[in-house]
Amino acid sequence: MIDKVKKLWPELDWIKDKDLRKKTAKTWELALSKSVLTVHDLNTIPFTLLCGPNLKVSFMCHKRAVVHLAKECGEKMNAFFKTDLPVNMDVLIAGAILADVGKLLEYDMADGKSVQGIYGKYLRHPFSGVSLAEQCGVPAAVCHIIATHAGEGDMVKRTTEAFIVHHCDFMTFEPFKDRLKA
Repeated sequence: MIDKVKKLWPELDWIKDKDLRKKTAKTWELALSKSVLTVHDLNTIPFTLLCGPNLKVSFMCHKRAVVHLAKECGEKMNAFFKTDLPVNMDVLIAGAILADVGKLLEYDMADGKSVQGIYGKYLRHPFSGVSLAEQCGVPAAVCHIIATHAGEGDMVKRTTEAFIVHHCDFMTFEPFKDRLKA
């Protein structure tokens, strides 16, 4: 299964810390093993259930865009702010890759379409994502990003890396939400 994860996430190679890269990949591997969703599904289902049936952007297209935007934001912040506001790029990239891993447990498939499953009715993906990541030994700094990337994070103080992922995620979600509601 690790080959499927590497194909799904070539951005894993951006994580320089080999142990963190391995734990990040292992989290996706665990999520895929527990999910009804396949790699094919992730490349075809809409990235959110909140925009109605007209959304054509796939889960992986959205996820990879968030990771790419977060990486570029982190690099620019490091270039401009240097030691005044340092961004840990490995933590940032791992957190961006893992931010929505819990959706693999939240979603179900019905008649070829993604829907909220029973698990998702009780636990949103930031919670299940942290659970999956902790089972794989992902460090707290990365779990913090998973936990705080969505609205749940508005109740706590976010790290710089978590702010970046949160804003990259929402800037690639909010414009769709208003335009595509059914």
